[in-house]
Amino acid sequence: MANTKSALKRIRSSGKRRVRNRRVRSETRTYVKRARAQIEEGELEEAQKSVAQAIRALDKAAEKGIFHHNNTARRKSRLMRKLNQALQAEAAEA
Repeated sequence: MANTKSALKRIRSSGKRRVRNRRVRSETRTYVKRARAQIEEGELEEAQKSVAQAIRALDKAAEKGIFHHNNTARRKSRLMRKLNQALQAEAAEA
């Protein structure tokens, strides 16, 4: 256990941050997972909305320092690439 007042405070504050970070990380992953699932199922209109929501969540998480900005950029890029491929495949079919 910590001995100094400052160390005790750091334990309290890091605990609060850990709880917040876990919640935000989980929410963000859920948005990304939902968007991917909709793309794979072919629900492209809903997928576009979900991708926008996932990107917004990723950007907010990166701003708060929960995800590294390069990690966020990579995730957004992969998600957009997957959506665009699905949209192109649908357009080619039509």
